[in-house]
Amino acid sequence: MSRPEDTLPPDLFYNDAESRKYTTSSRIRSIQASMTNRALELLDLKEPSFILDLGCGSGLSGEILTNTEEVDGGPHTWIGMDISSSMLAEALQRDVEGDMLLADIGQGVPFRPGAFDAAISISAIQWLCNAESTSDEDAPDRRLKRFFDTLYASLKRGGRAVCQFYPKNDAQRSMISSAAIKAGFGAGILEDDPGTKNVKLYLVLTIGGGDVTGTVDGLRDVDVFDARRKDKSRKGMVPADRLKGSKAWIRRKKAQAESKGKVVKNSSRYTGRKRKVAF
Repeated sequence: MSRPEDTLPPDLFYNDAESRKYTTSSRIRSIQASMTNRALELLDLKEPSFILDLGCGSGLSGEILTNTEEVDGGPHTWIGMDISSSMLAEALQRDVEGDMLLADIGQGVPFRPGAFDAAISISAIQWLCNAESTSDEDAPDRRLKRFFDTLYASLKRGGRAVCQFYPKNDAQRSMISSAAIKAGFGAGILEDDPGTKNVKLYLVLTIGGGDVTGTVDGLRDVDVFDARRKDKSRKGMVPADRLKGSKAWIRRKKAQAESKGKVVKNSSRYTGRKRKVAF
């Protein structure tokens, strides 16, 4: 069976008829609600938040954000982005609470830096792995880079994002997670029901003060990729024989010259010594 993203671009695939069928299907609504609630669980928001819904479609996820009862102080506020005008028309007919924007997430997230507390995306980002045209600017790697770079900028420090997606294969999975890491995110991939036809993948992203390993602490089947976590004790350190002008560097250079048959001066206790500045 062919995947939707292999047939047409999303704005053409989700025409009026397909958007209506998607929105009215009780099975799809149930799955969408389950995945949105899982994304909210992974976001672990402690208070009403301003959330960006990427690929919001007809607002099925937005309804969950609006109606959540777990947050003290009221529901979340959200803004949605989607490339399908037909999907957004369905959302308007259903009178959903959030504001919505007709836009292609592959062209970037057009909001001011630090605007959002969190972001979710349900069944959308795999579409970015398909080229929209033969132009280099529409190549999947360029689209993913624009998306994750601008998403990173739009989230406040300490913010989180959870993207549920359906990669076609391991190469797409790696392409997506690598693009997120290059943008600066700490990234972890969570698998629900691994090894079954109902497997669901969630890309859990943190920015700034957040720690993705803490976000998914205690959860099973989690692969964590965090490009920001480095051994600080080695940061900026250069091996002694690579530090130009050092005694070890001079001796290594002499050994290289001797191996080529050249005559070099003998080393002494003065080799590589530091001299005082003369005024």
